[in-house]
Amino acid sequence: MTNPKIGSRTRCAAVALALSVTAGVLSACTTGAVIDLPHPCKPTTRSTSADSPGRGSTGNGTPSAATDLTESAPIRLPTAPGTTAVTSGFGPRWGTMHRGVDFAGPEGTPIYSALDGTVILAGSSGEGPGVGFENWIVIDSLVNGSAVSTVYGHMWPNGIHVKPGDKVTAGQHIAEIGNAGGSTGAHLHFEYWPGGKLTAGAAIDPMGPLSGAPAPDGAPVPSGSQPAGPDAASSTAAVRLASASAGCTKNGFGTPGAGQLKAGSVPKEFEEWFRKAGSLCPQISPALLAADTKAESGFRVQTSGAGAKGYTQFIDETWASYGKDEDGNGVISRSDIGDAVMAQGHYMCDNAAQIDAWIADGSVKGDPKSLYIAAYNAGSGAVKSSGGMPSGHPDYENETKPYVAKVLAYEAEFTDPDAGGAFIASPASPAGPQVITAARQHLGLPYVWGGGNINGPSSGGFDCSGLTSYAIYSGTGGRVTLPRTSEQQWTVGTEIPVDQAGPGDLLFGNFQSTGPGHVALALGGGQMIEAPQTGDVVKQSPVRSDMKARRVL
Repeated sequence: MTNPKIGSRTRCAAVALALSVTAGVLSACTTGAVIDLPHPCKPTTRSTSADSPGRGSTGNGTPSAATDLTESAPIRLPTAPGTTAVTSGFGPRWGTMHRGVDFAGPEGTPIYSALDGTVILAGSSGEGPGVGFENWIVIDSLVNGSAVSTVYGHMWPNGIHVKPGDKVTAGQHIAEIGNAGGSTGAHLHFEYWPGGKLTAGAAIDPMGPLSGAPAPDGAPVPSGSQPAGPDAASSTAAVRLASASAGCTKNGFGTPGAGQLKAGSVPKEFEEWFRKAGSLCPQISPALLAADTKAESGFRVQTSGAGAKGYTQFIDETWASYGKDEDGNGVISRSDIGDAVMAQGHYMCDNAAQIDAWIADGSVKGDPKSLYIAAYNAGSGAVKSSGGMPSGHPDYENETKPYVAKVLAYEAEFTDPDAGGAFIASPASPAGPQVITAARQHLGLPYVWGGGNINGPSSGGFDCSGLTSYAIYSGTGGRVTLPRTSEQQWTVGTEIPVDQAGPGDLLFGNFQSTGPGHVALALGGGQMIEAPQTGDVVKQSPVRSDMKARRVL
């Protein structure tokens, strides 16, 4: 946390700015704690005085929450026909699952965004030099109203031309092919994730959605060209993505808080809050917050010699601006994990928004993430006055710079680029709407017979009862576990008139002598979410006339 002496010094030099930061929090469509799919209909606003003690100047009105997403234009190829060849397809490879398709081509070959969307990650994947992607881009999009992420990997750092928060269009030049990470030759690794890369979605064969896709804007189209490579002809059929319900505008659903937190890497009581705080803005991930908390307090309640207190080390005057009763226990306390971590997330997002603006106008230079961390320690005013990494003063040299190095070193132990998100139910909120929120994360995932369980999708998707098992278990915080099959689920709870079925109730159909062959989740208003049959996807549908309802919550 900021050294009070550093903070007061930079506060005198900084320009006082008012900040109104839009924070993606609970949706107006649900009362649940939305971790992986914030999609707020009417985001709340948190206004603070920018230059409170120990923080420096932190804003110019730039929102730190994810940007609204709109429906994407039709998909385009990620490389121009004739410039690359598919050398490795989707599926098992070398004893692991290859979740994408490799488009091999010379280093420097242009890479294009396949869809309209918002960049949520760009740069280092957190895996380290020579490992995995090393560098990547993740773009969140809406396709037929459903969440989709596209992933682009193995570029060199200087071959990435977008940053988190950028809006891109299908066919836009975003990068060049590189040979970074665990690559065995220059290529683009491309992935397609219905449900979202960071929101517990599942990767599918990209060659299905890319089938028949046009070339990127401005790219030459050789006569008779098709997606190159030996796997093109045998790729899966195009995936039909379902339409989400009307009434809510989805925000960038895949902010880094949704995923990338290594399983078991943080104390269990912190996980929910790192995911929530790491969902506030695309620049600040849960792994970064965990690394910062380790550097500040080692996940313990402490009071420093400078008077900084609690898990995330806020001084009194700045806590007055950022401290909120985030956990709903009626107390605002730096010793409450939820209050402390959410304040940490809001503050770091505010700093990130201001520093990004300064980098854009040329008044500050340097690695953005390093500057975000430095601002947490020395105040963003110190970053501004130094034109980048705070330097020159003994406090900066002896405290701030080592602090930044420590947090960056810790981050790797909390990062897993392949880790998906995890919806976390709020015990204080009604279970029914949270059941629906859990299910909505997976709109667009393929139907897979036998797929899914209480922990989420398996084998790339859900069947009907796998989806209901997961949604009920997740939405109730693990308090209700359904039996696995639709016939067994029919024995749970109490039958109710189908026209009274609301969020969290189950709907059954396709009755046979052994019981119902299908189960879905009621939304109310004659609508439901279901995983219907082979060849289809998790989607919203009208309730059918032959269906019956049971209340299990």
